[in-house]
Amino acid sequence: MSARIEYDLLLVGGSPSNLTLAYHFLELAKASGKEFTIAVLEKSKEFGAHIMSGAVSNPHILEKVWPNYKELGFPIEATCTESNLSVLGVEKKWDIPNAMVPKTMDKTGYLVLSLSFVTNWMARQLQEKAKDVPNVSMDLFTGFAAHGVVFEEGRVAGVCVSEDPKSEDDYVYGKFTCFGDKGFISRDVIDHFKLRNCPQIWSVGVKEVWQCKESYEGKVWHTLGWPLLEGTFGGGFVYGMKDNKLTIGMVISLDSRDPNMNPQQKLQDYKKHPWIQKMITGGKLLKYGAALLPEGGYYALPTKFAVPGGILLGDALGVLDVKNLAGIDRAMECGYVAAEVVHDALIKQDFSEAALAPYQERLTNSFVVKEAYNNRYFRWAFIENPKLLGEYLPEVARSIDKSSAMFGMWKVWFKHPFGAPVDGVRSLGLINGKFNIGPIKYEADYKHIIPSFVAPKYEEPQYDKATIYSRADAVFYSSTKYHEGNNHIDEFNAQVCVECIKRYEAVDKTTPCVSDCTAEVHRIDIVDQISKHGMSLENCIHCRTCEDVCPEVNLRVKPTSQGSGPDFLGL
Repeated sequence: MSARIEYDLLLVGGSPSNLTLAYHFLELAKASGKEFTIAVLEKSKEFGAHIMSGAVSNPHILEKVWPNYKELGFPIEATCTESNLSVLGVEKKWDIPNAMVPKTMDKTGYLVLSLSFVTNWMARQLQEKAKDVPNVSMDLFTGFAAHGVVFEEGRVAGVCVSEDPKSEDDYVYGKFTCFGDKGFISRDVIDHFKLRNCPQIWSVGVKEVWQCKESYEGKVWHTLGWPLLEGTFGGGFVYGMKDNKLTIGMVISLDSRDPNMNPQQKLQDYKKHPWIQKMITGGKLLKYGAALLPEGGYYALPTKFAVPGGILLGDALGVLDVKNLAGIDRAMECGYVAAEVVHDALIKQDFSEAALAPYQERLTNSFVVKEAYNNRYFRWAFIENPKLLGEYLPEVARSIDKSSAMFGMWKVWFKHPFGAPVDGVRSLGLINGKFNIGPIKYEADYKHIIPSFVAPKYEEPQYDKATIYSRADAVFYSSTKYHEGNNHIDEFNAQVCVECIKRYEAVDKTTPCVSDCTAEVHRIDIVDQISKHGMSLENCIHCRTCEDVCPEVNLRVKPTSQGSGPDFLGL
């Protein structure tokens, strides 16, 4: 019989939150001199290969963990020297005057990063640090996915590392197991302990990196408007990096009414704007990818941040602050605080839930939860009043093309002389946390879909066809590779999919899983004259969008095995 493999600290996912935790824990262990064992399980072939983010980040937590990060070769793509918030019409761009831009949107002095490179760097720093702490035995496992959570006697005991467990060798146990994933298995902890009062809501980020003819290093734009002019919450971003590289991306909420939104195509439409065309024409696409972001904020946080034997951090916890466009520093702070709490608990050999209680207490009193509370109604303001993005923003965008943004604002007021001012006061009050309407409860994203919804048509601007990529072609730039026999998306009931396809075909639409896939995975096959759901799993870039928009909750995306999946290094 195999011996049980158990660590003091088991970290699921090579995320910024978990790697910060491990690094700070090593510092604490070096000071205490106590002996510990640590394991980090990372499902991708290399640390950072499954990590993707926009990433313009406040370095304040980085400076706390690695005060000499620049001397250590921390991978900085640029420092923001010019920060813009802009509204796009179909043809023109309006940069909002600095005096009108919320302070939270001013990213001057922040670091422009490739989070994949940052994560890889953090893992290497962790390996170097471990050499200096001989009282800690640490194992870093790449290509090892956690496929399920092990619960024993009312506590999290570890994880299963096999898709088809047959022996004790297929399990890894931890006195404390820390989850920093985007919900692949941390959701099972949340469900098991019933920690959700309010559903999490999600957006999908789609992103490309381009090699351009000119340098835009240090220039940052966040945009509203084109091509999201049908009421969907979201926006675009363009970040200038060193070596003439340019990040172009969009973050699009999945609570859209449009069943055939197609995020990857929305990114292509974004790139058709003359402002972006001027930057990328004659350039070269280097990388493409997509990933989900938890954007429910304060009221979507679990009721407990830690349970017996288990801790939730970063995206597993859901600390991304949409209003501040900030998540990396919050995830790292989770890891920093968790390291101290877990270190104390292990020294005391106290494995109770009470031993982890200071983790939630300290985060609640930190900027992480305090700012989340201040911004608690940010997303709700747009859900409560669909006119903000469905009527008012398109009017301003049209006016940018024809005359001016100010004229568009005047037209909004003129068309809605009583409604617009009231809406403005109400929504601004919610966005800035000035009103208190008590707890809110989101609906799951797929419940917002209207099968018969028809998005308004806009005449496209002129563009260079060489800069636009189909989904099938974009997959190549995510460097996706899978092992033979890959089967990482479960379809629970094939007949449910058949009925779903019928409903959408009846209104001349395809199903959301097919349309909104960011790669070219889901398809509709005609078998014996019946439309059935099929999947080309070898194309999957592992974003989980299909699962979130499935109207029948009939899909689940599981962790990949053997290091397979996309390679986002450089995104």
